[in-house]
Amino acid sequence: MNQSPVFYGEDAVRRVLNWRLVNEAVEEALKAVSAQQLAYPHSYVSQPARGVTKADPKQSGILLTMPAFVGNYQLTEAGGGGGRGGGGGDASKVARSTLACKLVTSFRGNRELQPPLPSIAANILLFNVQTGNLETIIAGTDITTWRTASASVVATKYLYFRRFGPRAELEREINVAIVGCGVQGAIHAAAMCANFKVKQLNLYNRTESRATQLRQRLLNDQNNDNDNAGVAPTTTIVVCSSARAAVQEADVICVATYAPNALINAEDLGTKRPIHINAIGAGEVHFGEVSTDIYTQSRVYVDSLVSAEHELHGFPAPIVGEVGTVINSGSSPELQALTVFQSMGMAAEDACVAEAVKSALCSESRNSN
Repeated sequence: MNQSPVFYGEDAVRRVLNWRLVNEAVEEALKAVSAQQLAYPHSYVSQPARGVTKADPKQSGILLTMPAFVGNYQLTEAGGGGGRGGGGGDASKVARSTLACKLVTSFRGNRELQPPLPSIAANILLFNVQTGNLETIIAGTDITTWRTASASVVATKYLYFRRFGPRAELEREINVAIVGCGVQGAIHAAAMCANFKVKQLNLYNRTESRATQLRQRLLNDQNNDNDNAGVAPTTTIVVCSSARAAVQEADVICVATYAPNALINAEDLGTKRPIHINAIGAGEVHFGEVSTDIYTQSRVYVDSLVSAEHELHGFPAPIVGEVGTVINSGSSPELQALTVFQSMGMAAEDACVAEAVKSALCSESRNSN
């Protein structure tokens, strides 16, 4: 007789989320997507295009379905702290396979309800890979937020830092610009500070008060001995009056807005130097917030070429390849290259992070008994 699936809500998920756990899972997903042509026993992915079901047009509601199978990838057996550089403990790696589907509903009218409800809700379903039985349902909103920022962290590690050496992400100081201080801008700011040595963090938002509020939250985190906060006492945090001012001397730029038009242009970047841009593409046009003249000068990488072909219609420049290929091959971009990670998000990332969260929660339960 089948048992009812176990449900883990957002509070349980937040207890175990840390950057080491999420970064490891996301990196494994990126590697697996790009290992399709490699012989077994490498990891592999089956990941169809996301499905979109329109609900009542009056509600502007949609249901997104994002299924994935990730086979033969590696996760650390036990939990550990997440710190700058994403280091873990001495726990051993264990081979995993995960069959999952993320369900996302987006109902913009929820904000107008009394009381208001979140516009977006996500849940991730985990199935037994031998029987197909549904075993676990995990609240997926925080997982989605974290894995999106984590993909930028992993891309920055391999597309920017590794061109300077095998340990550059642990040693090299950088200036970071955050363009757009909403949910993704905020989590990207926290992620960059938690995982890298950020000398100066520049914040820009069209409504300056939002950038100011984020700055205050990050300043509060500087006194918080928490790996998930990770803002070093030496980090200077500046609210900028324009996107140009924010990016002009930045080494790493994260752009996460709904802007349909470009917020940064090539001339805004200032003097030629090694620069990496994480373009999160939160709007209807994934690549609207970064100008065409930046794309045409850049080496552009994505999480999945298959997804890019499906979603990036009209993209203004050639795509060099997948981040996972860079990781698997150990080859980094040229030292002075301008690189862009065009992030789209993948079901494989959700699957691997959900599996890691489930493992951490099960470990937590065992340790408490």
